Amino acid sequence: MVNALFHQELKKGSAGLLILSLIERRPRHGYEISKLIEERSGGALRFYVASLYPLLYRLEKRGLIQGKWVEKAGQRRRRYYKLTTQGRKMLKEQRSLWHNFVNAMNLITGEGNA
Repeated sequence: MVNALFHQELKKGSAGLLILSLIERRPRHGYEISKLIEERSGGALRFYVASLYPLLYRLEKRGLIQGKWVEKAGQRRRRYYKLTTQGRKMLKEQRSLWHNFVNAMNLITGEGNA
């Protein structure tokens, strides 16, 4: 139970960074973002619709991403998200903070440091 709660808090604190990173190079729709997070984490991280879409809406409201509805022949309409200039700046800052955090944690919890 404690492990699950810790895992959930870590995911919550890093969710924005994950999403911004995945749309850095090209726009993606919500389902694709969710699947990429699960695939690239080897199944360790999963975002369900109930938590992913509200997060996408919050990021859009903050001006970090921009959504656009796209219709393709033979497919249902999907909302694709791309980074804004402000989102790129935030991604750079968040990556730096995350990198510093991980390094600090490794210094404290690494073998031989306990």
